[in-house]
Amino acid sequence: MSTIFVNVPSVSTLQWHPYTVTSNSNLEPERLSIVIKKEGSWTQKLYQTLSSPSLDRLDVSVEGPYGPTSASFPRYHTLVMISGGSGITPFISIIREFIYRSTTDNHAAPTPNILLICAFKNSLDLTMLDLLLPVTGAPSETSQLPLKVEAFVTREKANPESDQQKLIRTVWFKPLPSDAPISPVLGPNTWLWLGAIISSSFVAFLLILGITYRYYIFPIDHNTNDVYSSSSRALLNLLFICACIAGTSGAAVQWNKTKDAREANQIQNMDVPTPTTSPGSWFYEAGRELESLPHQSLVQATTLHYGARPDLQKMLLEMKEEGVGVMASGPTEMRHEVATICSSGLADNLHYESISFSW
Repeated sequence: MSTIFVNVPSVSTLQWHPYTVTSNSNLEPERLSIVIKKEGSWTQKLYQTLSSPSLDRLDVSVEGPYGPTSASFPRYHTLVMISGGSGITPFISIIREFIYRSTTDNHAAPTPNILLICAFKNSLDLTMLDLLLPVTGAPSETSQLPLKVEAFVTREKANPESDQQKLIRTVWFKPLPSDAPISPVLGPNTWLWLGAIISSSFVAFLLILGITYRYYIFPIDHNTNDVYSSSSRALLNLLFICACIAGTSGAAVQWNKTKDAREANQIQNMDVPTPTTSPGSWFYEAGRELESLPHQSLVQATTLHYGARPDLQKMLLEMKEEGVGVMASGPTEMRHEVATICSSGLADNLHYESISFSW
């Protein structure tokens, strides 16, 4: 459950916004994806920019990812994930991780039973469930994942008719060979480069200091301090230190930029067609036969509830398995309610896992 900071210069040069990473590095090693919901002024401008028919490229700066290196959720027999609205995003990467483990890691601990309880305001938000499967395609073994989804639409009483004009449209941008790969300023080995910069700066400072004092200052005042006082020499030393640090760090950054440019030359333009509709039509047109087995299994594992909110206390207390891990992400009131139920003592098998995104 990692988080990255995103900056889109064409929308705002100074604004950086945190978003949860929804992709999984094991299932999609060459991709990094996030979900951005149109709610504020910044996202509104971004939506208008992406909706422009003439847009064929979008520059994005990324910082991160940040987050824990490991998680304890695989140790549970049953895993319950409760989300409200866009709070489903941290669970997407978790489910994708279980998809990867169920298809490749045969000798690890068994995959827990997964129950996803998600609440949305409108049926259009059900398209968030499409992201449980990678856009690039999921393995056919995904249908074996013990996943059950209970989706609640709180502000609609019934499933509306499909409106293809309102479904999410996926837009693909073609990368350029000059695009730089995502890496820290000092490269992947940041601490190693930092140590090299410090040591190299110190050696360069001693070398420049020795040459300056031996061949310039000493022939003038012969250590009498008549020409160069102690304060003048201290100021000169400080100047040498700043110059050495700036020179070595600049050389390190330039070296990594040159290396990244060589790697970027391997990026080829991709001619990817832009889909006309979102896969969200799976839920609007669930009655038709689906060609993809993972998509079909996802629809079959999903139960839709309209005009109601999930009774979290009843659903959690009905969990009788041993070792039930419970995670909640979404509005503060919902997270507090889940934490209260798990700590009430009514069920000893519930173990609450806190998810915090405070900055």
